[in-house]
Amino acid sequence: MTDTPKTPPQTDPIHDVPEGIEQLLEIMRRLRDPEGGCPWDIKQDFATISPYTIEEAYEVDDAIARGDMEDLKSELGDLLFQSVFQAQIAADKGLFDFDDVAKSIAAKMISRHPHVFGDESNQKSPEQQTIDWEREKAAERKRRGETRVLDGVAMGLPALMRAQKLQTRAARVGFDWPDASHVLDKIREEAAELEEARDTLTQAEVFEEFGDLLFVVANLGRHLGVDAEEALRATNAKFIRRFNAVEDRLAAKGKAPSDSDLAEMDALWDAVKVEDKAGKL
Repeated sequence: MTDTPKTPPQTDPIHDVPEGIEQLLEIMRRLRDPEGGCPWDIKQDFATISPYTIEEAYEVDDAIARGDMEDLKSELGDLLFQSVFQAQIAADKGLFDFDDVAKSIAAKMISRHPHVFGDESNQKSPEQQTIDWEREKAAERKRRGETRVLDGVAMGLPALMRAQKLQTRAARVGFDWPDASHVLDKIREEAAELEEARDTLTQAEVFEEFGDLLFVVANLGRHLGVDAEEALRATNAKFIRRFNAVEDRLAAKGKAPSDSDLAEMDALWDAVKVEDKAGKL
């Protein structure tokens, strides 16, 4: 028999703290308190919490993609808690606290929006605002001592997203193909090299050639104005939708995919694909 979770005692002073960010900060401080806090929370550091922060950001994105606003509210709270957690770890180390984080981002937003908070015109086009934004970010990188073209592109980004950001940076200084046709030629070249590596070279060399091919495909997406990460995510969702439909049709025959063969599943896939393109799935 499962024990019923206990309701926190209402005498705990946490209930006297105003609800909202003030209470959340106090909860985090209490969780990290070496004397009476949670052993798991006390044990964590920047590196151990970082994967959870990334995961929560993806869950926010997932809630948005599903259009679930109630879940989005919850996931945004989870993501906010990650910022609070990281800031508390920093405070425990005497580095900075949550208030410093808030002040830092406020100052950055004011600095990057002189057309709203300064004396510049706010009648700029979105394209000009993007140019100005990138110029200000470049100045910030320079102040941090990041002088190389590719400095500051976050290591933790998804690989396809990071590839496109690296390519965009390089393109700003003229290191880029003039149009998509040249990128397509490069894709054919890299595919041929991968085929050769598969047949004659080591697995390490196959690994390298495969990475080269993915990098160039990401570059093609950039030239076509396609976000490679979003495009692959959409294709993943499409594959799930269509494969689930194949599975449903097999189930209607009293079969599972493991009871079928490639010929049958491929025929079902072709039928499902037609229905999906017609918006009937």
